[in-house]
Amino acid sequence: MTAVAVGATASTRSPRGLRGLPWTVLRLHRSALIVWAAFVLGCVGYLVWLTEVTAKSAHTTLAACPRSEACGLGSAYTYSTGMGWISTFFYYSFWAVAAWAGGSLIGRELESGTAGLAWTQDVTPTRWLAVKLAVPALLIVLGGAVFVPVHRWAWSAHRDLMGDTWFFSDAFATRGPAVVAYGLCALAVGTLAALLLGRSLPALGVAVATMIVLNQFIARHREDLWPTVSDAKPSTDLWPTRDGTYHSPSQFWPMHLVETGILLTITTLATTTAFWLLRRRTA
Repeated sequence: MTAVAVGATASTRSPRGLRGLPWTVLRLHRSALIVWAAFVLGCVGYLVWLTEVTAKSAHTTLAACPRSEACGLGSAYTYSTGMGWISTFFYYSFWAVAAWAGGSLIGRELESGTAGLAWTQDVTPTRWLAVKLAVPALLIVLGGAVFVPVHRWAWSAHRDLMGDTWFFSDAFATRGPAVVAYGLCALAVGTLAALLLGRSLPALGVAVATMIVLNQFIARHREDLWPTVSDAKPSTDLWPTRDGTYHSPSQFWPMHLVETGILLTITTLATTTAFWLLRRRTA
């Protein structure tokens, strides 16, 4: 039986056209989606454990320490380190999203011809790409909607056990929608790389490299996203900039939303270019 015949037979056994495509995407990439769900739930579960168990144990240990001794610093360090690692892992998860989009979601299907087979059925190339992007984009948004509120709660619950690191890249991004914007941007960049190159491994490498460069550029210029405070007295919760001025914690949301807007703009441009390129090649 030929591949076309197999595809035709399969289409008669399942919902046809666009209605059945989301289900097909979920089935085809279920392993990656299960890994993503497990990752999000694992991060959330560990945040709850750190906040409700590790932090309380640290406070108990610190309370029992003589004032002249630092016997509880180890417990506090365990808590703060755990919080830091969770922020870092979730922040840099966009690398995995970019690699997956370029190498598997789009790149592999273009390279193997699976995408062309789908276009011979009831789904146009534009609708195929729209659903291919919509399903993981929805899951990225849902994952962020679960993680970010829990992370903000955990971050603010025991500030006495942590340093004032609100301006660290991972902590800055994961306490708001910017972390979701990074994931959506990686999805769009990976898709565009796959459409440009048509091969999974090169697209994977280009997508990840592009996101690394973009992330490092934004991180380097993050302090320029909002006017600084020049008359503030130096303290541990101020963010010192290159020119000797400061950002205060009250500026977190303006700066965070500007960064989110930049990422969403790049996402929109990459997505628009991907659709334009696809329509041009399949016209």
